[in-house]
Amino acid sequence: MQLEKLQLQSLLAEFPSREPDSHKGTYGHMLVVGGDYGYPGAPILAALGALRVGAGLVTVATHKEHLLGLNAFHPEIMHCPIDDPNALAKLKHQPDIIVLGPGLGRSEWSQQVYATCSKLKPPQIIDADGLYFLAKDTQHVGDKILTPHPGEAKTLLQQKTNIATDARQQAVTALVEKYKCTVVLKGANTLVNSPDTTISICPAGNPGMASGGMGDLLSGVIGGLAAQQNNLVLAAKLGVIVHSLAGDQASKHGQRGIIATDLLPYIQQIIGA
Repeated sequence: MQLEKLQLQSLLAEFPSREPDSHKGTYGHMLVVGGDYGYPGAPILAALGALRVGAGLVTVATHKEHLLGLNAFHPEIMHCPIDDPNALAKLKHQPDIIVLGPGLGRSEWSQQVYATCSKLKPPQIIDADGLYFLAKDTQHVGDKILTPHPGEAKTLLQQKTNIATDARQQAVTALVEKYKCTVVLKGANTLVNSPDTTISICPAGNPGMASGGMGDLLSGVIGGLAAQQNNLVLAAKLGVIVHSLAGDQASKHGQRGIIATDLLPYIQQIIGA
């Protein structure tokens, strides 16, 4: 099967430039939903990724106990307490895109949050435990980007065995056929596919990126790009290559010990080039 390599410059050429008379509302509002007890940092990583690729507004919706630290260390990020998941339907600033799943967990609260988000209108990037609940959902409605790693892809496809390295192309094709949306199958040489495109492969990235939080950051990068324009496929492809190239930049002094936040300044440099 012929694969298309993701190329930064050609993808950037398709992405809208910043206009001199623009304002924060011009560049979209991303809502990231997650952060159950034990995982408060995951939605923050997604939010920071979105801000570094230029999203105009970013809101984190999570437990109220997590919001004090968020406000203290990242005042640029808006927040919404959702101990009552119904609060998501009453946001003062309605989002253009929703990232659902970073740190979501699998509690009763998590399930209620997923159920509420599934009824909201904006397109969604679904990651992490959002994919766990999606696998149990029979509706599959609305515009989506799914960002599974191979284990999550196995669950989404209801397979009993792990997805082998040489079966990744078949897996991403099967996911697109089943869920009728754009899919980012993460891992070495991440694959991107959608109903109307051929499979794209990411030539960048390195083993140093195998650390906690990298996927949360990627979902935010993709969401931040999607908030700025209405092309989910472009957001997925550009987000993957920007994130991977930033990982390569962060590894210039060695691959061991890289953490997700190390990528943030490089993400800004790459997308702003």
